[in-house]
Amino acid sequence: MRKIRWGVLGVAKIAVEKVIPAMRSSQFAEVHAIGSRSLERARAAAERLGVPRAYGSYEELLADADVEAIYNPLPNHLHVPWSIQALEARKHVLCEKPIALSLAEAESLVAAGARHPRLKLMEAFMYRRHPQWVTAQRLVSEGRVGALRTVQSFFSYHNVDPQNVRNQADIGGGGLMDIGCYAVSLSRFLFADEPRRVLAWIEYDERFRTDRLASAIMEFDRGTATFTCGTQLAPYQRVQIVGTEGRVEIEIPFNAPADRPCRMWHQGGSAIEEIRLAVCDQYAIQADLFSRAILDDAPVPTPIEDAAANMRVIEALFRSGQSGGWEQMS
Repeated sequence: MRKIRWGVLGVAKIAVEKVIPAMRSSQFAEVHAIGSRSLERARAAAERLGVPRAYGSYEELLADADVEAIYNPLPNHLHVPWSIQALEARKHVLCEKPIALSLAEAESLVAAGARHPRLKLMEAFMYRRHPQWVTAQRLVSEGRVGALRTVQSFFSYHNVDPQNVRNQADIGGGGLMDIGCYAVSLSRFLFADEPRRVLAWIEYDERFRTDRLASAIMEFDRGTATFTCGTQLAPYQRVQIVGTEGRVEIEIPFNAPADRPCRMWHQGGSAIEEIRLAVCDQYAIQADLFSRAILDDAPVPTPIEDAAANMRVIEALFRSGQSGGWEQMS
């Protein structure tokens, strides 16, 4: 089976260090072109990564008739505008998380996707396709933890660079958008449901005006999900999934390394089993699954409506952080 020819918008760190190298090792994807607002930067990245074509604008990349799919890792405020332009250029689109700056913006992308039903459109939450998360979801769905009751997540890093996009409030920076979105997504994924209401405490950096520390509770019909995320803390990540009869713990739930096995633990009763996952690259898995959806004209692994639903919860969390009270989701 042939490979899908991809174009990449911009030279973001995640693109040049993670996604493009992963696509080069994938089975059904190849990076055909990269575009940047600077032709010099595009050419440098293309030469370093073995990409055949480089363009000095995003428009030129979208005009390349040989490019079939677009990967959009641009700053958050450019996710929806350029994803819509890519759809209008008749390209399939894989867009980085968070999908948008607001629910209304996310819904505009959903509507754009509906206008192009033959094109594939998905948010790039790569963690869901890693075997450790496939295993976790299977253990929960098979009742191996009993009835799922609560999920606890922690995700943090330390970044005080004022030039970093994560510290720029006007373009969608801040911890809740950057890493809190994972906690929201995984909770909805495991419960296979939407929260009824949410409560958040959020602390803002006075210099950047971005949220640097946030803790939240999400109430589901069957239990709760809690999380803390921070952008000025010691780097750490962990997820605990706990039911009436067992639990699952994931050691590196989000930035799963591609060069060594990942570990997780399943406890049933008093017995704890360590599960080691084979070495794999979650970005390559994501690229292959999306490319196969194009090749087979099949649904993408996660529909774009899921991205809008995630944004709905994030927006409610921000409102709760301002009001100090519970926000109803329906």
